[in-house]
Amino acid sequence: MADRYLHFTGTAPGRFLTRRLGLPQPALLRRWSLETPQLEGPLLHLTAGSGAGAGAGAGAQAGSGAVAGFAEVLAGAGLPVVGRADRPGAVVLDATGVTTAAGLGDVHAALHPVVRSLAPGGRVVVLGTVPSPDDHHQAAAQQALEGFVRSLGKEIGRGSTVQLVRVPGGGATAQGAASTLRFLLSPRSAYVSGQVIELTAATPEPVTDPAAPLAGRTALVTGAARGIGAAVASVLAREGARVIALDVPGVREELERTAARLGATPLPLDITAPDAADRIAAAAPDGLGVLVHNAGITRDRRLANMPAERWTSVIEVNLDSVLRTTDELLKAGTIRRGGRIVATASIAGIAGNNGQTNYAASKAGIIGLVRSLGPRAAADHGVTVNAVAPGFIETKMTAAVPFFIREAGRRMNSLSQGGLPVDVAEAVAWFAQPDSTAVNGQVLRVCGQSLLGA
Repeated sequence: MADRYLHFTGTAPGRFLTRRLGLPQPALLRRWSLETPQLEGPLLHLTAGSGAGAGAGAGAQAGSGAVAGFAEVLAGAGLPVVGRADRPGAVVLDATGVTTAAGLGDVHAALHPVVRSLAPGGRVVVLGTVPSPDDHHQAAAQQALEGFVRSLGKEIGRGSTVQLVRVPGGGATAQGAASTLRFLLSPRSAYVSGQVIELTAATPEPVTDPAAPLAGRTALVTGAARGIGAAVASVLAREGARVIALDVPGVREELERTAARLGATPLPLDITAPDAADRIAAAAPDGLGVLVHNAGITRDRRLANMPAERWTSVIEVNLDSVLRTTDELLKAGTIRRGGRIVATASIAGIAGNNGQTNYAASKAGIIGLVRSLGPRAAADHGVTVNAVAPGFIETKMTAAVPFFIREAGRRMNSLSQGGLPVDVAEAVAWFAQPDSTAVNGQVLRVCGQSLLGA
């Protein structure tokens, strides 16, 4: 459903009226396409800490370990890397060397002079490290970066976004951040803001063909007939994967149309069936490189009025089937080493939602699954486990929401608009990349930095 308010604010009368009334002024987001594969403007590389000094930044600290380690990685993001720019399309601030409260002054000094000059739809990425349990001064300084990033994301405006990426060991593991920086410093991350991504020290797998990074891999997407699932299947196919599109037999015709459009294989199957894992394995005799758990249902009602069958059906589809099939496919070796599991959580699982105790419980359960299974699946099977947590996404489901509730859902985020199914799909594709090995156990909110939840 079209967002008429968004288009109205893009007109001269709309800009004038909304400015006078103090109403939200969402910017039309620049998303990835063949015509717009990159951001506009150069990438400004700054530093803070490690003796950079107030405002030194500007890439001048090439001798520091963190900066030297990331220089090559940033060059691979596709934007010209510069030390100074009047109108940067992106700013990367290396704050891995900030270890004291006083060092936070470098963060202010580096970004204060440039944040207003950032191009519309620009990106700010702050590089930090994991807060140390043994050094409370370092922990305080690095945790402070999270509050800084979340606040800057809420005030930066004009469709720009801000993220924090925590890397272990600074420049020593810079290559592990390559896929993450490519994603965040591109139009693919248009609806992701205010997020904290913590990387592991795992060595990334090489990407043979950057134009088709998933070539040679089979990806199975559940709930793929329509909406977000269809968008995920489409983006994974664009990235070179052989896609198996799974959905319930009741939507067979729509599933087959979606599969035919993508050159995918349709698999009509109820994911809650006892033999679901066996049938998935039979459909992928050479194994899976990517498993995307997207299927989900809602049966909304306040707890006092919710019969047991509404509770049970949502938990069964959204959580229990995910746990069961994941366990069985990992045990059988159907998900190959180097594989990727991506589940779908929700902002409701983080912040809760009136009338959705069942749905919120199921989606919070997905978050628990990811955080617990991720490290063990990597150690035992060579497989990463992550999740996307969508906010208000423009689908047929949200189009049926009453007008005022729908408008509130659209505006209650830092970008003041709803996301699109492709925004979730691009995040899934980033998790699925061969060189995203260091991205594990993460839950990424694709919500425009919703004002609800953490």
